[in-house]
Amino acid sequence: MKDVDGPEHSPSYPYRYAEQYSPPEPARVSDVAITTFEHVYEVDPRLMQRWVLQQTFPNWDSLRIMASRQDHLDWMHRHFANTVVNGSVLLAEVEAEDEANPPSTAAPQQEAPR
Repeated sequence: MKDVDGPEHSPSYPYRYAEQYSPPEPARVSDVAITTFEHVYEVDPRLMQRWVLQQTFPNWDSLRIMASRQDHLDWMHRHFANTVVNGSVLLAEVEAEDEANPPSTAAPQQEAPR
């Protein structure tokens, strides 16, 4: 019979809150984005604190969520999307329209009085 009282199954195996709930020190990627784990980019939480209640996730759960993103998107596309459009294609179309139809040279709009 296998010994289940080894360190990985021991009831006295320590739970270390700091290891579970303290992600690595974030690295700034841009003015609005940070990265903590490799390939995990997120909006800087300081920018969202005013509008969105920030939750503390254990590190393993954050990594689990990030690892399953593509599976979730694939499922959503299979069930709800008739077509999947690349965002860069949309931006290119908008920019092309802007170039084809430059803003008119009519009198500039005046700002409303305050």
